[in-house]
Amino acid sequence: MAAPVFTLVGASVVSVALLSAKIILSGQWSHVYLIWNLFLAWLPLLLALLVCHRYETTVDRGWKFFALCGAWLLFFPNAPYIVTDLIHLWSRHGRHFWIDLVLVVLFAWIGLILGCLSLWLMQRIVSRAFGGLAGWCFVAVSAGLCGFGVYLGRFLRWNSWDAVLNPLDLLGDIVQPMAHPMAHRHDALFIAVFGLFVFLAYSTVYSLIHFRVAIDSGNDGATSRRTDAVLAPEEGLGFAIVELHSNQDRN
Repeated sequence: MAAPVFTLVGASVVSVALLSAKIILSGQWSHVYLIWNLFLAWLPLLLALLVCHRYETTVDRGWKFFALCGAWLLFFPNAPYIVTDLIHLWSRHGRHFWIDLVLVVLFAWIGLILGCLSLWLMQRIVSRAFGGLAGWCFVAVSAGLCGFGVYLGRFLRWNSWDAVLNPLDLLGDIVQPMAHPMAHRHDALFIAVFGLFVFLAYSTVYSLIHFRVAIDSGNDGATSRRTDAVLAPEEGLGFAIVELHSNQDRN
């Protein structure tokens, strides 16, 4: 594994350690759910890595490949879902409020980055197969479905695996808002806003990944060095920050 994954692993370990220390010192278990939610947030990235590995190493696009893609889509909402855990701070204004806030935001930030990385991997596959426009359409649709998935999890308390274990009841809760849109207009608004949030968050991370920094230096003339930092799959199973340096001749 390369630098970004190591960084996220380290950040996850530090976050869990901080939360554990807070629980031990305060004697309160109020935020232990964050550990489980962070574990679920890692699943989309792991599934996306498996999809990339299969895409790069096999020509067959059989049912196993599409099953992995479907599993990624089911678990993708778990990554940004941690943002909604801020609701647990609604009635907490004690002396530990700011510590709790920092912990929840830290877990939510890691989850959001994990989701963005997994979406970036999936977008690359779609773009390579169908073109750049199709890749961004895939991002927009995934963000919208993510908003709907977070709605199902936060408000209706469904889990990703219920799509397999309890599909009929889940389908009933999915169809009901569609059958009575006016009665669920506030739910539709949440889905739209959260989907837009995911799309904009991803677009921001994407733009930072492709950010170009030009450094001008030189003695007699101007010499510029351009460094492009891009994330790239490493042998289909990881990431590497690849630095591309291009030097211009002195004037």
